[in-house]
Amino acid sequence: MAIEVGTKLEGKVTGITHFGAFVDLSGGVTGLVHISEIADNYVKDVNDHLKIDDVVTVKVINVDKDGKIGLSIKQAVDKPVEAQTRPPRAPRPDRQGGGRPDGDRPGGFQRDRGGRSFKPPANKATFEDKVSRFLKDSEERISSLKKNTEGKRGGRGAKRM
Repeated sequence: MAIEVGTKLEGKVTGITHFGAFVDLSGGVTGLVHISEIADNYVKDVNDHLKIDDVVTVKVINVDKDGKIGLSIKQAVDKPVEAQTRPPRAPRPDRQGGGRPDGDRPGGFQRDRGGRSFKPPANKATFEDKVSRFLKDSEERISSLKKNTEGKRGGRGAKRM
């Protein structure tokens, strides 16, 4: 029998380790159910969920070139569709902005993806305008840095004699 990814099979637990459980599928073929694939909730100890000689339904999630077979118990369980999808979130009035759409913010401010407020530009500036504004800003910053560091040479607060 060829084992393919996505197939569901019955198997018998033959060994339990701290990282998962080995399951004998059929014909001497053994696969591993990793501890993260045993249950939907957090599994601290595999022995709490499985015992040796338990018969379990598993789903094949991968087959390596060297013959290792990855299995999952939690993916083998069919879940109802409504349990898999989350309901949409309602806007929270206690959050900043009160659930208003971006265009309704006072002063024309909007929010970017990081949640920071910004005011969108009223007109589109050309590349040359942006470069000249950048040069002006950087010149102002450099001059203010030079003013503040002119008399502070010498390092570590030591006075020259």
